[in-house]
Amino acid sequence: MTVAQGRRLVLASAACFSTTGTAQALGVPGASPVTVGAARILVGALGLLVAAHLLAPGGLRGIAAAPARHPYVALGALGVAGYQPAFFLAVRETGVAVGTVVALGSAPVVTGALAWAAGQGRPTSRWAAATALAAAGLAVLTLGAGAGEGELGVTGVAAALGAAASYAVYTLATKRLLDAGVPAEPAVAAVFTGGAVLLAPALVLLPAGWLATGEGLAEALFLGLVPTTLAYVLFARGLRRISAAETSTLTLAEPLAATVLGVALLAEHLTPAALAGGALLLAGLTVLALPVPARAVVAAAR
Repeated sequence: MTVAQGRRLVLASAACFSTTGTAQALGVPGASPVTVGAARILVGALGLLVAAHLLAPGGLRGIAAAPARHPYVALGALGVAGYQPAFFLAVRETGVAVGTVVALGSAPVVTGALAWAAGQGRPTSRWAAATALAAAGLAVLTLGAGAGEGELGVTGVAAALGAAASYAVYTLATKRLLDAGVPAEPAVAAVFTGGAVLLAPALVLLPAGWLATGEGLAEALFLGLVPTTLAYVLFARGLRRISAAETSTLTLAEPLAATVLGVALLAEHLTPAALAGGALLLAGLTVLALPVPARAVVAAAR
């Protein structure tokens, strides 16, 4: 698989991820963000275990037989478990467009900084330029989004930033597993199974009667199978070929797609400024996604 193919897989995963907030908004009214996240991860973990069994030789045995990899599985599981309630709370408090934009928009900076601190390589100047463009676009997009009557509450923003930090932890831990030779499907299956174990008590301790309804079951199945099982298989396969920082920047396509879904399906309002922000965001993604000219590669090698 080439780097360009890895980038395309990450962008495809971002398209799947973008349906998460809208699915929750169209789901059972009043369902707790924590139980929605727990149900999503439980279904997603089961789907990923099936994917690991079908697509990867040896399934999860490679991780089980290598204790040195266990800390990364545990760290990734904490990231998965932390992201779910934080993201769904952010979406509920600020709207799909703004919640997703703030959560995912700050993730590349957090991921790049943590990757550098963890010795996974200093982000490139190209990544910095692409992230700066995308961040500027996200700032304009956020200010131009009319969701939540134009007011960003402290709770919603704090939850979105918590989701960004959790996402960064998950990405870096999974990257470590992939770099250690663990196939994509077992890596994400192990991490999400751990996250499901951590979140499972929420389905017992908090009201989860919404799951017993047809609408609730459909919501849980969709969230678990499309923006989780399918999305994270694509995400992990792409992550194997590119850096964690670059992956995080490419997934900024998610808030852009989520914004489009919020406008189209939920009647969330966008001003001309928000549209300009979307254009800046696309420009940043284009800078990162386009192949590097051969001359530039030779010059860099010198």
